[in-house]
Amino acid sequence: LFYYHQTFWLLWKSVDKMRCLRKRSTLPVLTFLLTALLFFNLYMNDGYVLEGEKRQLGETLIHPSSSDRYVHTFKDLSNFSGSINVTYRYLAGIPLSRKKYLTIGLASVKRKKGSYLLETIKSIFDQSSYEELKEIVVVVHLADFDLVWCENVVQEITRKFAHHIIAGRLLVIQAPEEFYPSLDGLKRNYNDPEDRVRFRSKQNVDYAFLLNFCTNLSHFYMMLEDDVRCSRNFLTALKKVITSREGSYWVMMEFSKLGYIGKLYHSRDLPRLAHFLLMFYQEMPCDWLLIHFRGLLAQKDVIRFKPSLFQHMGYYSSYKGVENKLKDDDFEEDSIDIPDNPPAGIYTNINVFENYDATKAYSSIVDEYFWGKPPCTGDFFIIIFNKSTKISRIKIVTGTEDRQNDILHHGALEVGQKSVETKQGRQCTSYITLGEFKVGNIEINDVDHKIGFDIECVRIVVTASQKEWLIIRTISLWTTPPVGQLM
Repeated sequence: LFYYHQTFWLLWKSVDKMRCLRKRSTLPVLTFLLTALLFFNLYMNDGYVLEGEKRQLGETLIHPSSSDRYVHTFKDLSNFSGSINVTYRYLAGIPLSRKKYLTIGLASVKRKKGSYLLETIKSIFDQSSYEELKEIVVVVHLADFDLVWCENVVQEITRKFAHHIIAGRLLVIQAPEEFYPSLDGLKRNYNDPEDRVRFRSKQNVDYAFLLNFCTNLSHFYMMLEDDVRCSRNFLTALKKVITSREGSYWVMMEFSKLGYIGKLYHSRDLPRLAHFLLMFYQEMPCDWLLIHFRGLLAQKDVIRFKPSLFQHMGYYSSYKGVENKLKDDDFEEDSIDIPDNPPAGIYTNINVFENYDATKAYSSIVDEYFWGKPPCTGDFFIIIFNKSTKISRIKIVTGTEDRQNDILHHGALEVGQKSVETKQGRQCTSYITLGEFKVGNIEINDVDHKIGFDIECVRIVVTASQKEWLIIRTISLWTTPPVGQLM
């Protein structure tokens, strides 16, 4: 442990010397820091670097921001030779002992123009069903150093959302100013003005403290901004996507293409992400750091889903009140048509072009699809479910707007049962045909009413050879809800 601390102390001193070389590019510095992070990740013990300790509180509503209530312990690893404790203050609410499915984290500061925090909180709750509300907790970090402003905001939140606070669905916290690293004399990377560097550097720390607090509250964590509108039943849509990705590796999934909005993480990754933001808080904006973090944990490609579930609604930025009219044109207010796509294995004997493999047709990730060379009569594309399931609807789209002729010109859709293990893997031994492709597409409704068995396989069969290549853009499956399940 001593060697570990000493090594990082030497690394940190080296970086300090590099900062003095004003005429050099900041790229070598960042490269050095990222290399240090890789070394750090190899030796990090999550139990050592981040420790959480909660104190039971008698009250469930407002706690004055001047009160000292030790809730969590945080070791500041921006100084590798020692650690400091950060005292989080509960301003409203206390967490429940039961771990929820999803934590939604918001960091908010006083704006020169406009205020959208209350609207954002209202949208989260209003767009969730009663059953969905049981599975979420919203944590608001009031990260402004103006304590009077914080007190006023807490009073507004408490007045409007008291029942959610009492139910343990809403917490308001604060990390006091004295525990922040220095926000003066920061490096001016990218020739940003000093006030801009200070703003984005503090924002990184705001998020780091928020992430640390939320580590043990739920299984998953969603990062939002404080000026966001949500789609209806967004949690149900999220759960569908998470279920469809079972067995696949991911670090960050994105449900909006803007800023820090709609970024989903496993809660187990929050301690490392918190430390990452702290270590590089003055290097670059948070959204850039999130990209580097994802890459360092070996998720090379963006995993973004469409339609977007969250929309930026603020008109004025929290930085100096400048105008910010950014909108996500992939956002849909009602995202109820998102497919379930149960976990499955995907196989085809069609020759695949480059990395447009079969699994990409079954994904709802933006711009992913299967692309194969010209198929022949009898070629197939099979989905084999991990377990048999009831399917209510199937929709398959081939071709793209750019390649409208790369469709399945002649094909049939089949569903199968009675799977057995073969040398080629698990296969269904009995199939029935549901329909034929028309102009490259097919959609079958009420599937569960048309067949008398739970489906184990879905198969696309080429019924005539074609000269054109084949793109399968999307395969969308909707399962039949269990009897008695609330919608």
